[in-house]
This record gives sequence, C-alpha cells and structure tokens, in this order.
Amino acid sequence: MAKKGSDVRPIVKLRSTAGTGYTYVTRKNRRNDPDRLVLSKYDPVARRHVDFREER
Repeated sequence: MAKKGSDVRPIVKLRSTAGTGYTYVTRKNRRNDPDRLVLSKYDPVARRHVDFREER
C-alpha cells in the first residue's frame, strides 16, 4: 500500500491573486511540477475566474 504522507504528492494551498483571500486545497505531483503551481479557477468572492498561485 502507498504511504499517506507521501513526499511526491504534497498538499498545497492555492490562494487567489484577486486579493479576496479565497483558497483552494489540492495535491500536486512534485516530479511533474517542481515550481509553484498556478491554476485558473473560479473565485466566488470576486465572482470570476482568476489565477490561483501556490503558497507555501
């Protein structure tokens, strides 16, 4: 069985760049994405799609 606390897929927080403070929580594969993750997702506070950047 795989380990739960795997170092290859850490849990990361994605914070909105719109300044609303809204966050998503997801997992990322460190081998495929060694840099900070940037995803375009929906921000319900801003009521539009904005970039969400990984925060450490």
